[in-house]
Amino acid sequence: MIRAFIAIEFAAATVNRITAAIEQLKPHIVGIRWVASANYHLTLKFLGNIDESQIETIGPALTDALRPFQRFTINAKGLGVFPNVKRPRVLWVGLVGSPLTTLALAVEAALLPLGFRREEKAFTPHLTIGRWRQTERADRVLGEALKSWTYFDFGATVVDEIILFESVLKPAGAIYNRLKVITLKPDRVT
Repeated sequence: MIRAFIAIEFAAATVNRITAAIEQLKPHIVGIRWVASANYHLTLKFLGNIDESQIETIGPALTDALRPFQRFTINAKGLGVFPNVKRPRVLWVGLVGSPLTTLALAVEAALLPLGFRREEKAFTPHLTIGRWRQTERADRVLGEALKSWTYFDFGATVVDEIILFESVLKPAGAIYNRLKVITLKPDRVT
């Protein structure tokens, strides 16, 4: 069995800007476990534990479902927290890109016939950069620390591939291995 998910990776320049922001935020945010920048990704669908043999059916299903999609750009903008600043659990970077929700729905639909259940929560495009170990009762410091980052532009990423990853859990943090890569169509020539 392997732990798997389907995701999008980010451009190095965007990752570097987010990492620089985190370095500025670290002295102001307590009780958080930061996600390693090598693991930044947008999860389109978490599959959980799957049998390795399922990779051979997931790959073609994704390829068929993603065939209509052309490469596109997503922008990483602003910082926020789930569920709210008074009881934070997740620190995130907002993501904007017109086909993101449609893409996630296509992935979801492709996997339903393979026995994967539909997500219960609505898809909210975001990049998790930190998690609080337990629900912290935040004070004004967190709100003030995030205020100047609310609309900050971390940069754009051209999305030209969707990746099926394996997640190997280690004491020092997860390691992600690429299992399958689905390449999106290039932009139309005008």
